[in-house]
Amino acid sequence: MASIEVTRGIPPFNSKLETGIRALVVLEAFYPRRCDLTEMTWFDHLVVHTGDLDGQDVPDSLHPDLPNSAGELLVRRQLVEQSMRIMQQMHLIEVFECERGIEYCASEEAPSYLDLLQTPYSLALKQRAKWMANHFVDRTAAEMRGLIENRIGRWTAEFHSVETPIGLSK
Repeated sequence: MASIEVTRGIPPFNSKLETGIRALVVLEAFYPRRCDLTEMTWFDHLVVHTGDLDGQDVPDSLHPDLPNSAGELLVRRQLVEQSMRIMQQMHLIEVFECERGIEYCASEEAPSYLDLLQTPYSLALKQRAKWMANHFVDRTAAEMRGLIENRIGRWTAEFHSVETPIGLSK
């Protein structure tokens, strides 16, 4: 059985780079719509766990279901935020300060970079991100929160909504 070697203590899965690339794929699929950190945390989970959404046209999940995948969202927010900072430093994500708070959008350089990603996994990820963008493009943050509560867990959605700064409504 082959083993995966961890180089210099960097985990091979869910690293900041891998999470940043997923965020970039999602933002490019949603372009020109901007997404906040809460939405990006939800989308980071849903783009690889599309099966959590149920329905007729839902693509299969890219990652296997885990017993506590709902709890995964609780620990992902910081990783998603850090990974998007890396993509911002690479000029692939733009950050905007607005009334709602901080929002993210793919930059003009993003499509050229993403076109280079041609592995079967990358193509499947892009396909699911496009499906997700089409599925969620017209939903409000409140509708998204309701979906997350129903599909993934009320506690998870409430955890993220509590972190919204006072005075900013979703």
